[in-house]
Amino acid sequence: MNIRILFTFLLFFSFTGCSAYARPSAEPLSVDRFDQRLLEYIENPDASLQEALVRDYPVMLDLIGKGILNMKSVDAPGFFEKLSAYYSNPALLALYKESVARFDQIEAVEQGLGDGFAYLQACFPAMQPPRVYMHVSGLNQNILTGENTLSLSIDKYLGVDYPLYEEFFYDYQRIKMQPRSVVPDYLTGWLMSEYAFAGKENVLLERMIYAGKIKYLVSRACPEHAAEQLMGYTEEQMQLVKQNEGVIWQTIIERKHLYTPDHIVTNQYFEEQPSPFFTDEMPGNIGAFVGWQIVEHYMKETKSTPEQLMQSHNAQEILSLSRYKP
Repeated sequence: MNIRILFTFLLFFSFTGCSAYARPSAEPLSVDRFDQRLLEYIENPDASLQEALVRDYPVMLDLIGKGILNMKSVDAPGFFEKLSAYYSNPALLALYKESVARFDQIEAVEQGLGDGFAYLQACFPAMQPPRVYMHVSGLNQNILTGENTLSLSIDKYLGVDYPLYEEFFYDYQRIKMQPRSVVPDYLTGWLMSEYAFAGKENVLLERMIYAGKIKYLVSRACPEHAAEQLMGYTEEQMQLVKQNEGVIWQTIIERKHLYTPDHIVTNQYFEEQPSPFFTDEMPGNIGAFVGWQIVEHYMKETKSTPEQLMQSHNAQEILSLSRYKP
C-alpha cells in the first residue's frame, strides 16, 4: 500500500553534495500523532473511532498488530478486542497517558527530523523520506518501519530518572532513554530499514563496518549531538574508550575475533552491557564504536561520498583503505 508523502524539504545548499556542518535549516518534518489518536480510541472504544483508525492508519495498525500484538492482520477476528485489552492494562494505560503528555510539544523533534532527513536526502537523492509517526508500545517494540512508514515508541524516551525505568532497565540502558535520543533513533531506524545488513552476522568485521556506517551517517545528519550521546555513553565512558582505543583494537586482533565466524563472540561486542573482553568500566557496544572509527578514517582517506560508502559491501577493503591503526 502506497502512502503519499505529506512533507517536502526546502533545503538549499551553497555547495555541491551533502555536508554535515554549516548547513541551513530545513523545513520541520511534521510527525503524525498516531499515538494520540489510538489513545482516544482506547479511552472510548466506539465504532466510529475504530472506523476512523482503520481509514486513516491502516499501515500503522498493521505494524502494531504484527510487531506488538502478534496478530497477522487488522482483519483478523478479535484484532481490536486484543488491541483494547493490551492498552487498557492499568499500568500500561498510565504509562501511555504520561508519554503522550510528555511529548505534547514536539517542535524540536520535528525540526531535528527535518534537518536530518534533508541531509540524508541530499546524500541519497533516490531515497524517499518516510511518513513519520509516534506510537506507544508498552516498553516493547521501539522502532516500527513499513512501506514509507517510520514510527518510534515514545514511552521509551521519558528520561534517565523516570521511576518505572528503574524497575526494568539497567543504568547503561536508561542513559539512551532520553528525549535527546529521539531524532537520532528515528534516523538510525530508517537507515537500517533502507540499507539492511547484508553481510555475515557471525563475522565481527562485517558487523562493525555496517554499524560504523550507520553511526557515521547519523552523526553527520545530527551534528548537534555529541559522539557520546550517539553511542549511549557518558562523557567519562567516551573518554575511557578513546584513551584505550589502541588497546581495544589490539585485544580484538590478538584474540583473533575480527575474522573468526563465531556468533556468540561477535554478539558480545554489540550488547549494551560491558563486553567480557574488557574491564567492567568499559561500556558496551564497543563493536559499533570501533566500526565508526574505521569508517571515519575510510571516508577521510578515500574522500568517498556517503552514497559510495553505502554501496561498498567489502568490509575488508574498507578496513584496508581506512589505514586504521589506533
